[in-house]
Amino acid sequence: MSEWTRSASMMPELLSALLSGALTTIEITFFSFILATVIGAALAIVQSFPATLPRAVIRVYVEVMRGTPVLTQLFVLYFGLAQIGIKLDPIPVAILGFGINGGALLTEVFRAGLQSVHVGQSEAAFMLGMSRLKALRYVLLPQAMRVVIPPLANYGVGLLKETALASAVAAPELSFYARNLVTKTYLSGPIYVMAATIYIAMSFPLSRLAQHLELRASRGRRAP
Repeated sequence: MSEWTRSASMMPELLSALLSGALTTIEITFFSFILATVIGAALAIVQSFPATLPRAVIRVYVEVMRGTPVLTQLFVLYFGLAQIGIKLDPIPVAILGFGINGGALLTEVFRAGLQSVHVGQSEAAFMLGMSRLKALRYVLLPQAMRVVIPPLANYGVGLLKETALASAVAAPELSFYARNLVTKTYLSGPIYVMAATIYIAMSFPLSRLAQHLELRASRGRRAP
């Protein structure tokens, strides 16, 4: 009996387990995305101030996070911290790891967005008596978001697929369940096809949203 024939009778059980992992994948993706966005926006704003030391520290953070694999960072958080008595559960480790790693990438995205706003906009805000923070909030950030949103949406799509790495630290996401089911049933073909189908079903709406936001942003930039 082929593995495809055997998998037909086990389909409800296999699908239920994989969907349970998919829910964890969505959870990790959502909270990692929020954390990365907050970190990226905050550090980009700090970089817009003239102080040299914070900008240097942020630059080191960005280079270290972008220069090392996210899998290595997950191992440091999960196994490394345990060596000094800080034991974190797999899901928080995954959220923290992907969030910190993505924060470095989004710092550059938000910085580029802020730099895309013409300097005359900030000068006009200062002439109206706005502080730097008010100018950022009411003038610069709203305009920068037209540049930031498309790569931000694309980052979310990539993050969803990247969460498969969380299985390396035992986070019970989709890839983790798929690997365990293969170990138990030896139905590697059907299980991985189902897992790939679920990934596509989750990422396709995000991809369409990213394309829609990119199109809207490009129209906004062409507007007079």
